[in-house]
Amino acid sequence: MQAIVCHELTGPAALRLEEVPEPHPGPGQVRIRVRACGVNFADSLITRGQYQQQPALPFSPGFEVSGEVLELGTGVGGIAIGDRVIAMTPHGGYAEQVIADIERCVPMPAAMSWEHGAAFPVVFGTSHLALWHRARLRAGETLVVHGASGGVGLTAVAIGKQLGATVIATANGPGKLQVARDHGADHLIDSSHENLRTRIRELTDGRGADVVYDPVGGELFTTSLRSIAFEGRILIIGFASGTVPQIPANHLLVKNVDVIGVNWPAYVELNPQVMTESFRTLMQWYLDGAIKPHVSATYPLEHAVEALDQVLLRKSTGKIVIMTA
Repeated sequence: MQAIVCHELTGPAALRLEEVPEPHPGPGQVRIRVRACGVNFADSLITRGQYQQQPALPFSPGFEVSGEVLELGTGVGGIAIGDRVIAMTPHGGYAEQVIADIERCVPMPAAMSWEHGAAFPVVFGTSHLALWHRARLRAGETLVVHGASGGVGLTAVAIGKQLGATVIATANGPGKLQVARDHGADHLIDSSHENLRTRIRELTDGRGADVVYDPVGGELFTTSLRSIAFEGRILIIGFASGTVPQIPANHLLVKNVDVIGVNWPAYVELNPQVMTESFRTLMQWYLDGAIKPHVSATYPLEHAVEALDQVLLRKSTGKIVIMTA
């Protein structure tokens, strides 16, 4: 089979398309014919040795796939060869086939396209668990979403609206802001030239935001801390800016602010019940037409590096998906 392979931890430019042996499932695993694979910022981290759980070299990146079950490992029940599934993989999705633990697979509705299946789990799962479980966002609260046109940001806008919040979207430029508006944002702030702190205060009548969703980090985190309401919550999703902010504890004390980390993959092993409940809600919303992945572009497997570059350069909106069929 073909796969995009990482032989050295020097970043995405070192990835190569190669012929590799077909994998075979162990106990409790399935082999999946990959139809589509979602592209994420973390795919670049794992190729640099900067991800939380690093596989041994060589490996293929790719954390989320949609496809059909080709083979069952021993002890696997409740699923059959040929079933359509969405799988969360520790790595390996940039390939024509991948092995996944059965606990990391969920049935894929017949009405869901391969592209939507691969674009769904990481971004919608992260945003729903962050807003519903970690921040406990309530109807009537104000939510600020930074990087609101990106992969996770756009889903945070949609889920924030589903949970009844007023959503303020920040993004760089009118084109990206329009995408956020199309997904339900109530207010828009152009971070390329508007003063975020001033505009957030204006839009909240001076109170500040109840919840801030931050996948960017850097200076945006500092702005968020200065724009948060009393007993507000700031969700740390990631650091797309490349800068990990340092948190002044005295600022948290003055406003009784919570800064909340969100490591979505950890729930697979440490609290799978929460992830299961989250996915059940999200799938029902999808089938009801309340949420829908925004796939801005698809690429064939041989152009996977180009696809990842679009995400790293923040040129894309929503999700980029690699198609293998």
